[in-house]
Amino acid sequence: MVMKAIQALVDDERLGAVATVVSGADVGAKAVIDAEAGFVAGGLPDDIADDVLADAKSLMEREQRLTLEYGGREVFIETVAPRAHLVIFGAVHVAQELAVLAHQLGFHVTISDARQAFTTPERFPTADQILVGWPDEVKAEIEIDSRTYVVLLSHDARFEDPVWPWVLASPAKYLGAMGSRRTKAKRNEKLAQAGYVAEQIDRIHAPIGLDLGAEQPAETAVAIMAEMIRVRYGSGTGESLRGRSGRVHMQRSEDGAAAP
Repeated sequence: MVMKAIQALVDDERLGAVATVVSGADVGAKAVIDAEAGFVAGGLPDDIADDVLADAKSLMEREQRLTLEYGGREVFIETVAPRAHLVIFGAVHVAQELAVLAHQLGFHVTISDARQAFTTPERFPTADQILVGWPDEVKAEIEIDSRTYVVLLSHDARFEDPVWPWVLASPAKYLGAMGSRRTKAKRNEKLAQAGYVAEQIDRIHAPIGLDLGAEQPAETAVAIMAEMIRVRYGSGTGESLRGRSGRVHMQRSEDGAAAP
């Protein structure tokens, strides 16, 4: 039943986790967790089940795996995650590089632009979905959930303006927009005048990407992807690891909860 439940998570592209007792009493006990339904197969000792479920949900949000201790038992919790979805608006040069990089990292990639000459399989051979049209025209063909990353690479208001009401109301994991700080200020002012509050506007990562000193389109794509990865796992400073003191990877806190 456990293996079938794990396979079902994979086949149905559902977010979940597998929790296994790896030391202490009840070694080998294993449970499969669905992010929405909770425990769906196997089982854990009653006295730790609720705590494991709570920590598993926290780890699933960050797509992490971790061994945590519960009352003398160590439990390894491993996230089972479907492919994340990257939606790129604007078939520019940076989009070409970002689509390739995202594909290599296992993303399902959707590219959309109203310019048919630019939005072709030849320019985006690794894209899973290519949609030609204005945002309002392709909206019905794009599903945005909590594992969706949306990137706007065009400054054209005809691309941007129809997208914000749609994506700001969505549970998208990441929203990024190309442009300078001046462009960002104008965008924020326009959104504020349209009735959006600061909390909503602040969801937009702009200027987009981490500061890597990128100049070329491929380098800009790396900077964008680096920021997406940081958001994806909910950890990391974006700074160089060189000279950093302490451990590099995420640790657990003294009470056993997942901690960066």
